[in-house]
Amino acid sequence: MGRRRRGRAVNGILILDKPLGLTSNAALQRCKRLYDAAKAGHTGSLDPLATGVLPLCFGEATKFSQFVLDADKAYTSTFVLGVGTDTLDVEGDIIAQEDASFIDVSAVKRAVTGLTGDIEQVPPMYSAIKRNGQPLYKLARKGVEVERASRPVSIHEFECLAFRPGVAAEVDVAIRCSKGTYIRSLAESLGEKVGLPAHVSALRRTMAGPYALHEAIPLAGLEELAVNGVEGLDDCLRPMDGPLSNLPSVSLVESSTFYLQRGQPVLVPNAPKNGTLRLYAADKRFIGIGEVLDDGRVAPKRLVNDS
Repeated sequence: MGRRRRGRAVNGILILDKPLGLTSNAALQRCKRLYDAAKAGHTGSLDPLATGVLPLCFGEATKFSQFVLDADKAYTSTFVLGVGTDTLDVEGDIIAQEDASFIDVSAVKRAVTGLTGDIEQVPPMYSAIKRNGQPLYKLARKGVEVERASRPVSIHEFECLAFRPGVAAEVDVAIRCSKGTYIRSLAESLGEKVGLPAHVSALRRTMAGPYALHEAIPLAGLEELAVNGVEGLDDCLRPMDGPLSNLPSVSLVESSTFYLQRGQPVLVPNAPKNGTLRLYAADKRFIGIGEVLDDGRVAPKRLVNDS
């Protein structure tokens, strides 16, 4: 007999404004304890240096976390030109320094333009990517560097917001990009374009999939709400189907809902001819996602159990 999971059956998505200095997992565990939730997961790591939008999935919502993980992200960041670190951010050890006084804003903007669109990016050694089961950052801490294959990423928007010249010049940027983009590597690439070492000194995620920074709740605010019990915390949760907003939806009649929830494909009048669908019961209740079969029937793919 399996061990019973401790905690409440909490279902929904919390849009957390992750504070500076915490890992994504540490922030998740703090929130999980506040909610006394039996099950929770985050939707992709943010470095301790980074703040901002970190959607956390509770309970049945964890079944759809991949949709946020795969979605586009947006950031604001400050790059420092003229100083390079081993981690490519301000928390690392300085490994290179050059006078950046010769760089002006026009050179920076040309470099930004050259890094916009579909590019190849080499992940940094200080990353969670695994090599033979070992995270690269653990190898990096031992002084071991391994070859990393470049990856295609898309930089949809890359804007220079401000430029502060100097021996160590600073560039404030806004970026919207595909999943898997390393902003630290982008800073390094910008430095290479202008002939200087570079690193990230500040990073804030402003969007993750459908969720924006103005919706995010600071951890300190959640802790204040928790003083009065979990009811106020539960009011902060967003619906489970939020990450699926780009999928077409269908509503099922009561009999179709019954059979589909028992694993059987069903006919749905006027359903799309193919693809993945959001599924709703006749009472508008979200019940999960389904896949259109070759014969036109809709089969269950991932269903929620919120009974």
